[in-house]
Amino acid sequence: MKPTESKPGLRVALLGCGTVGSEVARLMREQAADLEARIGVPLELAGIAVRRLDRRREGIDPALLTTDALSLVTRDDVDIVVEVIGGIEPARQLLLAAMKAGKAVVTANKALLAQDGETVFGAAREYGADLYYEAAVAGAIPLLRPLRESLVGDHVHRVLGIVNGTTNYILDQMDTHGAGFGEALEEAQELGYAEADPTADVEGFDAAAKAAILAQLAFHTHVTAADVHREGITEVTAADVAGARARGSVVKLLAICERVPGDDGDGGRGVSVRVYPAMIPRSHPLASVREAYNAVFVEARSAGSLMFYGAGAGGAPTASAVLGDLVAVARNRVIGSRGPVEVTYAELPVLPMGETITRYYIQLDVADRSGVLAQVAEEFARHDVSIQAVSQDGQGEDAQLVVVTHRAPDAALAATVEGLRGLDIVRRVASVMRVEADETP
Repeated sequence: MKPTESKPGLRVALLGCGTVGSEVARLMREQAADLEARIGVPLELAGIAVRRLDRRREGIDPALLTTDALSLVTRDDVDIVVEVIGGIEPARQLLLAAMKAGKAVVTANKALLAQDGETVFGAAREYGADLYYEAAVAGAIPLLRPLRESLVGDHVHRVLGIVNGTTNYILDQMDTHGAGFGEALEEAQELGYAEADPTADVEGFDAAAKAAILAQLAFHTHVTAADVHREGITEVTAADVAGARARGSVVKLLAICERVPGDDGDGGRGVSVRVYPAMIPRSHPLASVREAYNAVFVEARSAGSLMFYGAGAGGAPTASAVLGDLVAVARNRVIGSRGPVEVTYAELPVLPMGETITRYYIQLDVADRSGVLAQVAEEFARHDVSIQAVSQDGQGEDAQLVVVTHRAPDAALAATVEGLRGLDIVRRVASVMRVEADETP
């Protein structure tokens, strides 16, 4: 009997061995037999690039570690490079060098793809390299591949979702337990949902980077994080949350990417990409997304509405997405093919926030006397903003007035709020928040 010939394997260079990187290495080790069965050849770690060699890493062979990442990614015996170090540099330099050297690349780097995806995608096209990045948005949730592949024959017109688990946890605690922002943030930090410096999450930078990647994929248009209108949740108050509850709504930090139809009704005028806290009705599926979970709606012409839900962050969920990409590029390598290449053929303009059509919830403290409603309504009319609903509660000499608008350009809505602040009858604009997902355009 002839001895079974062993198949040559594929060798993987891993950049980073933190929370995600160490989990990727562990899964590769523990699931080696399954991965080989799924790919057709074994996967082997060729090396792991780290910043410090003296740190103890449980389950990692010290012989694999190196601080010379550039040499590792360009080695002749490396087939695939997996990058989980994050940030712009040296990640960009390393990925470009890897693709130039003929390696397939898997990355979880949302910051790089959102800031300079054009360079990275361009290198993949130029060198014929596979570039997969499912883990860059929404952790383990399979979201990017459906946009890249399953829906590539459809016309996506809107992506709406919760893509940051930290802010969703904070807002959920404010809604369900009446916690203030500071208290909820502190609890999120204690549980490991928020970093010691939570700026990237609570100010919306993380969600904006993910929104840029989603918009670029959905609309085949070059979009960077700088193009995304961004507002965080640090100004969301208990009064905002209570106001939402009173109207049967909940506050969520939303990432919204949508085509804006032209005069002919087609999605040719441009795209709107924004991140901000907004009220959505409790009847909407996104309202039930609790704690640190993520969920995203994709609305397409033929497929209709699709919802993707799951754990959006953490070592294990992110590593799961990385392993999925690793298997995909390894299979491509075995059969001599490559995955989809990003194209931005549509090149739709990214519209400024002022042209975006939305709605406002406005809570005013006003003088409780006759003629107040008329003056307030006149200010709305002056900016051509229509009122959908209004309610008033008297409080002695003062009253609280709540106005919900119909859809209007954001610039007109913002100008209306400024005009209201200048009225003698308005003591204070107590709350202003956008309203989404509860009115048909």
